Amino acid sequence: MIETADREQLRALQSERLRDVVAYARENVPFYREALDDAGLSLGDIDGIEDCSRLPFTTKNDFRTEYPDGLFAVEWDAVQRIHASSGTTGRPKIVSYTDEDLGVWRSVMARSLVTAGVTADAVVQNAYGYGLFTGGLGFHDGCEELGATVIPVGGGNTARQIELLVDLDCDVLACTPSYCLYLSEEMERRSIDPHELPLSTVLIGAEPFTDPMREEIEAALGVTAIDVYGLSEIIGPGVSIECAAAQDGLHVWEDHFYPEIIDPETGEVLPDGERGELVITTLTKEALPLLRYRTGDITSLTREPCACGRTHVRMDNVAGRTDDLLIVRGVNVYASQIEAAMLDIRDVAPHYRIDLSREGALDRIAITAEHHESYEDDPTALEARILDRLDTTLDLTPDAITVVEPDTIERTETGKVQRVFDHRD
Repeated sequence: MIETADREQLRALQSERLRDVVAYARENVPFYREALDDAGLSLGDIDGIEDCSRLPFTTKNDFRTEYPDGLFAVEWDAVQRIHASSGTTGRPKIVSYTDEDLGVWRSVMARSLVTAGVTADAVVQNAYGYGLFTGGLGFHDGCEELGATVIPVGGGNTARQIELLVDLDCDVLACTPSYCLYLSEEMERRSIDPHELPLSTVLIGAEPFTDPMREEIEAALGVTAIDVYGLSEIIGPGVSIECAAAQDGLHVWEDHFYPEIIDPETGEVLPDGERGELVITTLTKEALPLLRYRTGDITSLTREPCACGRTHVRMDNVAGRTDDLLIVRGVNVYASQIEAAMLDIRDVAPHYRIDLSREGALDRIAITAEHHESYEDDPTALEARILDRLDTTLDLTPDAITVVEPDTIERTETGKVQRVFDHRD
C-alpha cells in the first residue's frame, strides 16, 4: 500500500513523476517553457526529486497574469470540470480538471476519509459549499468513491443542517471550524444536546484554526475534530489530512503532491521542523500541472514515524498565511498567535475580532473578544488577564482589549469567517 511504502520506494516514485511532470509542463504550457528557459534549466537537469528545489516558483500572481487559462496544459475539449478561488483579493484563480484528474481527486479524498476514520457504512453530512468552491464536490466525490452515504446539504441553512443531523443519524460532519461552533450555539438555543447524537467526527478545514479552537469544537459537539488541508490550485481538499489514530500532523499524499518549506523572504528551502511557507509541486496533474507553487500557508514538515504506520510526510496545522501577516508598528504578528494566546484562557470564548487603525502616523490594534456564558465576573478583570497574556507572548501590546457578552460578535453561516478588519489606508 502506497500509504505505508518505505521512504526509498516513495522517493523513487516521486523522482520518476517529477521528471515526467517537468517535461509535460515544458511541452504543453508556454509559461513554464519560458520560466524554465529563464532559469537556465534543461530537462536533463532534473534527474530526481532532490532537484525540485532548482525549479522556479509559481505564484498566485502568475494565475492573475495568465488568467483565465494560460496555465492550462490541455485544450478545452479535454477539460471535464472548472473550479475557482473566491476572487476576494482580485481575479479568481481558475483551475481545471481532466477526467484523469477527477479520478485522482476522488482517490485521494477517499484515502483521506479512511485516514480520518470514516468507513463505507458512515453517513456524512457535507456542509461545505458546492459550486466553484472545491470543498463541496471534493468531499462529495470522495464519500461516493469510499462507498459512504453523503448528504449534500452544502453551506448555510442552519435550521435544516440541525434537522438533518438529528433525523438522519449522521456519523460525520464536514464543514469549516467556525461553522462547527456556530452550529453548536444554534443547537443550544434549540435545546438540542449534540452529545446525544450519533455524530462522532467532524472534518474541519478551509480556514486556519488553533488547537484551543479545536478543543472548543470537540467539547461543544462531543466529537473528534480532524484537520483537513487542501487548496483549489493544487486539487482541492485531499492534499493532506490528520490520521484518527494519532492526530499528530496532517499526512501529505506525497505520491501526488511534493511538499517543501521555504523561508518566505529568501525562498531558501528550510529543514524539517522549521516553520515557513508551504510550497507544493503537483506530480500527477494533467490539466493544470504546477511546479513549486507558493501556497502562502505557514507550517512545518516532519518525517518522523507516525503511530498510525503511514510513512508520508506530515505537515503541522496551518498557523496562518503570508498574506495574512499583520504588521503593526513594524512588528510582525499573525492573528492565529493572538487567538492561541487568548483561548488559552478558559473564560475566553472562541469568537473575536481584530481591528487595525491608524492615528496620525501610529498604528493601533484593538481586540474584541467574547467571554464564555459561564463567566460571571467583571469583564474588566478578564480584559486585564487577556492583556497580560498577550503582552507576555507577543512582541507588541494591544492598544485596547474589550470583552463583550456571548453572541455579540457577528457570526457567519456560509463562507470563511472574517476576524481581521484593517481600517488603515
